[in-house]
Amino acid sequence: MKKVYNRILSIVGNVISVRAEAVSNEELAEVRTRRGTSLAKVIKIEHDLVSLQVFAGSRGISTDDEVRFLGSPMKVSFSENMLGRIFDGSGKPRDKGPALTENLIEIGGPSVNPSKRIIPKRMIRTNIPMIDVFNSLVVSQKLPIFSVSGEPYNELLARIALQTEVDMIILGGIGLKFDEYMYFKNELEKGGALSRSIFFMHTAADPVVEGLMVPDLCLAVAEQFALAGKDVLVLLTDMTNFADSMKEIAITMEQVPSNRGYPGDLYTQLASRYEKAVDFEGAGSVTVLAATTMPGDDVTHPVPDNTGYITEGQFYLRNGRIEPFGSLSRLKQQVNADTREDHRAIMDGMIQLYAQYIETEEKRSMGFRMSDWDKKLLKYGGLFESQMMDLSVNISLEDALDKGWEILASCFSPDETGFRSELVKKFWPGPKDGTEDQKAKKRSEKAEK
Repeated sequence: MKKVYNRILSIVGNVISVRAEAVSNEELAEVRTRRGTSLAKVIKIEHDLVSLQVFAGSRGISTDDEVRFLGSPMKVSFSENMLGRIFDGSGKPRDKGPALTENLIEIGGPSVNPSKRIIPKRMIRTNIPMIDVFNSLVVSQKLPIFSVSGEPYNELLARIALQTEVDMIILGGIGLKFDEYMYFKNELEKGGALSRSIFFMHTAADPVVEGLMVPDLCLAVAEQFALAGKDVLVLLTDMTNFADSMKEIAITMEQVPSNRGYPGDLYTQLASRYEKAVDFEGAGSVTVLAATTMPGDDVTHPVPDNTGYITEGQFYLRNGRIEPFGSLSRLKQQVNADTREDHRAIMDGMIQLYAQYIETEEKRSMGFRMSDWDKKLLKYGGLFESQMMDLSVNISLEDALDKGWEILASCFSPDETGFRSELVKKFWPGPKDGTEDQKAKKRSEKAEK
């Protein structure tokens, strides 16, 4: 039986309070006003005083309006009919398609029991060299993309959605501008990936509480598809907007603030979402990539700081590229020994040479004289940035490894790179040392005589 109350005690911002019994946390309610009906969610219970966040805002609500508790938390439909569809932060269609009401599942449930998980051991190919070669993405991994406003993190997520070798994509947008939402829609539609994707999109004009539900909606649906045997990649943008929504509600509720005004349970709230990443034994998997903007490029900001303790590494997006220094996939060692025998050597060797290039670039900027080795490093750095670091490069892992050998061979001799002789013998393009060049030179001299 649904419980109905018609006395609202207070209205503060978008939060209303009523006295009610036998109500559970995060339970849904309907608020009936003269302007219509809006959903609300229980966000705080103190004895019999219940606080609810109204999805559509509190404008038009009066103290004698009716609050009807529905007896269950937020639910979302789960079926194959969701593929290619776009929903808002409350699970309602945003694409003007029919509403889906079959196979309703609760959102925001507990994380998967560790005994049902298996150790991550499969690589996800993205065809982006800076990920596949240097920081391999692993099935069931949870990774943030640390960035600042203005960096193309949404463009990177769209490219990953188009190119990644998974069964399906679930994209969650939190606090997006309308043109950002349309960018995702148009890019995936143009690239032919919309048919294997599900969107849950919350824009800046939508109610704040709907933004808080987007990760839960995405992860609840992803978990069900994973149990059905699908490898699902969940892309979230931007988790700082999610944390800011939590902060706004906490301030409205007059909670004691923690660091920089964020609620004290920020870590727990973030962890409960990221820990939904899982590889099921005998079924599919959920992998989570989430953009996290850093205000002022400050990695000690509470959101990236707490995120770093939860996730298994991070990607740093700076100057339109994934930085090789600071970016880390802690699970890459689980998979890159099984890709190709030269993978780890290329990964380590090219980054070491790039670090030397950075030092040489600093020397050149200060007017130091460049040695022959410095000139080789400068050539190498330019090729590495244009052919490996550029996010527009779209090649397979094997092609990227071959490209790495080509870049090395065009700048250095084999003995200058420090690679093992057996790898040089197998993968180095062209002559492996100077002897062949000398023989060719002598042959040409004889021919001239």
